[in-house]
Parts: sequence; structure tokens; C-alpha cells
Amino acid sequence: MAMLSAKVPGAVSLAWGLPSFRTPQYIREGVIERLNQDPDAGKYTLPDGLPEFRELVAAKHLAETGIQVSPDDNIMITAGNMQGLNTMFHTMLDPGDEIILTDPCFPSHIQQIILFNGKAVYWPLDEANNWRLNLETLPSLITDKTQAIVLVSPSNPTGKIFTKEELLLVGEIAFQHNIFVIIDDPYSSFTYENKEKFFNLASVKKYQEHIVYLHSFSKAYAMSGWRLGYMIMPQELKQEAIKVHDATMICAPRISQLAGIVALSSPSPHKEEYSSILAKRRALMAERLTNIPHIFSWQKPEGAYYMFPQIVTNHKNSTSFAIDLLNNAKVTVTPGSAFGPSGEHHVRMAYCVDEDTINIAFDRIENYFSIK
Repeated sequence: MAMLSAKVPGAVSLAWGLPSFRTPQYIREGVIERLNQDPDAGKYTLPDGLPEFRELVAAKHLAETGIQVSPDDNIMITAGNMQGLNTMFHTMLDPGDEIILTDPCFPSHIQQIILFNGKAVYWPLDEANNWRLNLETLPSLITDKTQAIVLVSPSNPTGKIFTKEELLLVGEIAFQHNIFVIIDDPYSSFTYENKEKFFNLASVKKYQEHIVYLHSFSKAYAMSGWRLGYMIMPQELKQEAIKVHDATMICAPRISQLAGIVALSSPSPHKEEYSSILAKRRALMAERLTNIPHIFSWQKPEGAYYMFPQIVTNHKNSTSFAIDLLNNAKVTVTPGSAFGPSGEHHVRMAYCVDEDTINIAFDRIENYFSIK
């Protein structure tokens, strides 16, 4: 949809989850300083990343989860969570192996699993209860081919924050079946009034050998173009994953790792600022959606920065609806079908864009459906 939108003059986009924020000044300035001072700034790093960076990641993980991990044995620096997940799926999947994905889920998870001849197994969320985890159905999805369950909380595309009780049950089910839980975490900095609800399953020591935790700098640090993240995983799994990582890209870009060092060596006041701005944008989009109940039905997201409204106006499917909206109203949204079977008849709207873009988009939607 982003590529189609680029071909429509004057189109406004709610499709791409790209934060409108600029990379914080202290990170930009810190990188400039290191580029000027570090004679090795333009060179490769070790495949698993700069030791200084991995040590900072270990300290961050300990502060956030209470779990001690080894910078050498458990941590690998990645070019964002997508590259990290690509490496992980490549490492653990033989042809026909299965990965359980919440449904709806992030489309790239589906695509990557298929690329490695794996099978994406859909675990439908309970839409009637604001997309909660349906724990009763999970055990029946696990087979001798199952390698892992992937969780994103807050979720993309629904914005759902899964509860501690739910996540502990997922962890126990995975533990009992000797499979992994892969936690893809781009959005935990954006939980708004629901901070107390957020729980990181990687904080449970019992499940440490069954958890792969990935964190991205793209959203919380407005560093999507820097391509930077990290993975924390059991030692045996890292020994295999690093072979794939080294063979495909050698290492994450050193300049981005220097930026990560600056980011983790400093306070992060920008996170509260970003969260406050996003909360206002969420309220604006909620207000605009409330005004058009004949087009969309919606539920308030608890975190991340997406709305996932259901299309209630007459339509064939979410893809034709989105393309029609782009061509005729010059508004870009993402078809819900991209996010799995349960996403059909929905669209994803990102409120990480500025308020003017949100207002222009909804003005056009209202106008289009008033004359249609």
C-alpha cells in the first residue's frame, strides 16, 4: 500500500507504522562525536555486535526484567527486529516446521516463515473481548512440528496488551511442550494509561531457556532507518543463530551500534514526550472514528500506535476497500487481510503520523462516503 500510495499524487497515508519523530538530538550528537573520535567507526564489528553495546543491553535487560544474561553467551545485536526474526526463523525451521502466530499478527512474520518453508499456524484472538488471547485453543494447535509461539504485546495491529495471567499461561504451555516463546517487542514504551498492565514474560526465570526476546530501537528511539535491535536467547540457540547472522550480513551496521551505545548510555526523556504526543493522536483518531459509525466499528487500543477498525459499510473485502479508498479518496490504509484470516474486513490505521495528516485523512473519508 505504501508503494501504491506513492503513485497517487496528494495521497495521505495512515498505512505505514513509521514514527513521525526525528531521532533524538542526544543520539544524533553522540554519534557525530563518536564518528569523529573512533578510528574504527566505519569498520565491521564482531558478528554478535560491539562488546560495549552488548554489555549495555545486558544491564538494560537486568534493570527491566530482573534477569541476568551474559553479553557473550545470550545477546546478539541485529539490524532491527525484522532481521532478528528472519535469523531466528532461518535457524529453527526445517521444511514443514510450524510457528504459532496470534491472528491477527504482523504480516512479515507470516512472510518470513513461508520463505523458510515453514508453516504459519494461526491462533485466533477473541475480538469480542478486545482481542484477548484465547488460551483454551492454544494447546490444540501444538504438534510435534511446532517450534515456537510468537507474541507481540502491545500488539500490531490491534494495540492489545496481553495480561500477566495470560502470558504466564502461554509460558507454561510452551515450557510443558518444550517449545520457544519468541517475544517481538517494538512497542513496550507506548502503553499510555496501561503501564501497570504491561508484563514482559522474559522476566520469568523459569522460562528463560524457552524465551527469545527481541527489542527494536525503531519505535521507542525513532531510529527506524538506523536498522538496530537486539536478541536475547539461550546460549545454545545463539551458537546456531550467529552462523546464520554472520552468513547473511556479517554484523549490524557499526554506526547504528554506536547510536545504540549512545541511546543506552543516556537517560531517555524523549520516550515520555513521544508517548504523550501519541496519546493525543490516539484520542484524535478515536474521536474521528466515533463520528463515522456507519463506516467503521472500532475498539480502543491499549498500546502501540495502531487502530484496527472493522469495516461495517458495504464492501467486498478489505483489500478492495483499501484500494478504492486510495484511488478515490486519496487515503491510504492497510487491508486487514494482510494480518491473517481474522484481519479480513478490517483495516489498520497508524496514528504515529502528525495530527494534520489524521485530520486530512478523515475529512476525505467522511467526504467520500457522504457522496458515494
